[in-house]
Amino acid sequence: MNALFKLNLRLFSANTNVTTDGGLSDEMKTYYSDYLIDLAGPYLVHDQFGQKHPIPKAGGKTIEFRKYSPLAKALTPLTEGVTPDGQKLSMSVITATVAQYGGYIELSDVLLLTAIDNNLLQATRQLADQAGRTLDTVTREVLQGGTNVYYAGGKSARASLGYTDATTNDCVTFDDIRKAVRALKVQNAPKINGTYVAIVHPDVAYDIMSDSKWINVKTYSDPDGIYEGEIGKIEGVRFVETTEAKVYHAPDLTAGSRTLSVKTTSSSSTTLAVKEKITADDATALANRKFTVDGVEYTIASATAGNAGSASLTLSAAASITQNKVLYPVGAGANGRDVYGTLILGADAYGVTEVTGGGLQHIVKQLGSSGTADPLNQRATAGWKAIKVAERLVEQYMIRLESVSSFSDAPEN
Repeated sequence: MNALFKLNLRLFSANTNVTTDGGLSDEMKTYYSDYLIDLAGPYLVHDQFGQKHPIPKAGGKTIEFRKYSPLAKALTPLTEGVTPDGQKLSMSVITATVAQYGGYIELSDVLLLTAIDNNLLQATRQLADQAGRTLDTVTREVLQGGTNVYYAGGKSARASLGYTDATTNDCVTFDDIRKAVRALKVQNAPKINGTYVAIVHPDVAYDIMSDSKWINVKTYSDPDGIYEGEIGKIEGVRFVETTEAKVYHAPDLTAGSRTLSVKTTSSSSTTLAVKEKITADDATALANRKFTVDGVEYTIASATAGNAGSASLTLSAAASITQNKVLYPVGAGANGRDVYGTLILGADAYGVTEVTGGGLQHIVKQLGSSGTADPLNQRATAGWKAIKVAERLVEQYMIRLESVSSFSDAPEN
């Protein structure tokens, strides 16, 4: 019996053009580069409202941001027929040093030959996600370092922000927003397209949206000009939501437990027995960590590993802590509660470098492009790199509103 086989002769064509061969055209390179930038764009929430400055070419690593001081009032009456002296702009220059970031994915020749999906396209999607979140975080961390801070509920410090129940907590309220707006107004902070803008985490947005004064973005009479991620407004502030909004999360005390609890009462002792298991790795990590009990902060000098009930902590100073008291990690709110940093911004509060024009680039290296490092043409790579810096320009034009939320399970970011 003769068997018939269907043969695809195109498998043997030496002239087949694919996106992963050495003949990747300039058009395809441009396509993938633009695709990367387009996909990364939505992640750049914290870049949306800053002054955009081009990457300096042949100018070293320093970029200049300029800010102008308002002119003094012109209270002297003009004299008829006499032209007064002209005025000079009062400009100051803030310089910042750019840094480079990047990452890449390695693709094997076998994967490129046998996989059904377009792996270069999939790699570009993942790289764009990484690039966008990375560059957004660079800007976010600069803005979160601002000195103009307000704490929800009238509290005076991050560590005092707490949550007891739905009625006793330091979640963001309408009144907190009003106070932040008032603070920007008295500093004559210019508005962005007629309003101030807040960058908010979904957990905080949930609490604010329950207020009866909240206006959902879907009900805007003029939907044009809606910002990327905008969800609504209240008290003249438009809110843009992102999971990349800052969460201040105190690290868990051990790998197995966020908190520890006291096994037996200690009386003016530096040794504190705990109920939970402490591993050798935990003991190493606990050295010099801090915890709180009833709002009082203590420092751990060292820890002794052991199973549940046999582990202990050595404190840097003697303390009297009663049995069953819970030890909470330091670094966020009261009792280790996560704290959220909501940014409320006016115009020209900060500046960032642009991602176009060389700020963000997509790089594809073909099979064998590494020369002697890839003698059998087994590896190709796709990657990205970016030149980036962000700088606060006018501290008074931005406020960091810190609060807790009715939720407490936000991942570290």
